[in-house]
Amino acid sequence: MDARDNDLKKDLDATVRARRELGSDYEAELIESFLEKVEQRLDGTLDQRMRRRLAEHQMVVARGSAPDPSRGPGGGSTFGERFGFGLVSLVLAVPLSAIGVVNEGLPGLVVAWAGIVGVNAVHAAGRLPWRRRKPGGDGAPY
Repeated sequence: MDARDNDLKKDLDATVRARRELGSDYEAELIESFLEKVEQRLDGTLDQRMRRRLAEHQMVVARGSAPDPSRGPGGGSTFGERFGFGLVSLVLAVPLSAIGVVNEGLPGLVVAWAGIVGVNAVHAAGRLPWRRRKPGGDGAPY
């Protein structure tokens, strides 16, 4: 287990203990505070992945190797498109989660995340090889 995972688990435990001590009056603030920590953790992880992939791409270009045919025009969505969609999903997940929890508790959180997962699944399914359309415009699959 990563040390950052332990820190996040400790933060969650502290949030739950504080909720028990303070009661439901401060529940929304406690949840929002914890979700901000999760968001910061996700942002850090995404930044690391982005830097790593950028470095890998620069190495490929510097070596003069052929680009990966599964990316770019005609080969699926670009990395930037996938990264942007994922980032927007995560950023919107924080307030949607908070709203769901504050209004309905755990069922609200489950519904919010089911919607987030559903939207991402539909987006990912559109990138499957048999779902791609020809750029020519006749609408027929490749």
